[in-house]
Amino acid sequence: MALYSEKVMDHFRHPRNVGCIENADGVGEVGNAKCGDIMKIYLKIDGGTITDVKFETFGCGSAIASSSMATELIKGQPVEKALELTNKAVAEALDGLPAYKMHCSVLAEEAIKRAVKDYYDKNGIAYDKSKFPPDEECEHCCMV
Repeated sequence: MALYSEKVMDHFRHPRNVGCIENADGVGEVGNAKCGDIMKIYLKIDGGTITDVKFETFGCGSAIASSSMATELIKGQPVEKALELTNKAVAEALDGLPAYKMHCSVLAEEAIKRAVKDYYDKNGIAYDKSKFPPDEECEHCCMV
């Protein structure tokens, strides 16, 4: 059995939505101190819908593939739906990740949530704080 699925390899070799968005409506950045992965997600939002999403990731192939897939899954979706995206959904959409690489999908989920939180904060939109990761370091990631 191959270590990585064809989808992981495709999103690693041909990542979607790479880059940054100038004047993004929301930006989320996280990193994993243990492995050195850094992930930054940019959102453009119009009328409550994510009209564009880009990422910049410094890290392994699984981190790049997770970023790419996560952006594909939320593009064109309502902001609230993006908040429902889980790391498990990202990994499943990639046809799985090795257990020791699951933290990459966690980073993608956390970066998206931080970007949405940034959008809410910038626009004075009230939100349920329990839907967002704490600002302090967690087991898998940290604020960058």
